[in-house]
Amino acid sequence: MRVFLPFALTGLVSLPVLAADMNVKVEIPRLNVAEYHRPYVAVWVERPDQTVAANLAVWYDLKKKDKEGEKWLKDMRQWWRRAGRELQMPVDGVSGATRPAGEQQLSFSGDKGPLAKLPAGDYILMVEAAREVGGRELVKVPFQWPPKSAQTARGKGDSELGAITLDFKP
Repeated sequence: MRVFLPFALTGLVSLPVLAADMNVKVEIPRLNVAEYHRPYVAVWVERPDQTVAANLAVWYDLKKKDKEGEKWLKDMRQWWRRAGRELQMPVDGVSGATRPAGEQQLSFSGDKGPLAKLPAGDYILMVEAAREVGGRELVKVPFQWPPKSAQTARGKGDSELGAITLDFKP
C-alpha cells in the first residue's frame, strides 16, 4: 500500500485545472407602455475581431405556428449578421422562449457546453434585445477567459435591457 501512495499523489498533482463557471444575469426591465411585448434576446461571446466564439442563448417566440417567430430574429441585427442567419433554429441548448420582465439567470460550466472549447484570451459578452413595437439595444461586457480568480464584470442598458452581470468562479 505504501508503494502505491506516492504514485497516487503524483497523479493528483498532474490533474488539469478545473474549468471555470460563468453565470450571466440579464435584467429585462418592465416598460410602462401601452402595448408591451416580451423582447427577443440573444446572448453570445465574441472575440476581439468581432467573430462569434459561442452562442449562449436565444430567446424568441417558439410557439408561433409555421415558425413565424423565427422571422423576427433578424431584428436582433448584430447577432443575426454575425451568427443567426447561419443557424438552423431552434438550436438545442441555446434556443428558448421569451422571458418576462425581471432578472434572468444563465449558468455555464467551462468544461462542457458552449465554453468547453473556448481558448484562453480576451472576449466580449454580447447581449442584444429587440422588442415588437419597441426598440433595440446591445450591451457589451468585456472579460478574460478563463478567469484567474473569482470576478464580476458588469454592463448596463438604457432602455430594452437593464443590468448585465457576469460572475466567474474558477
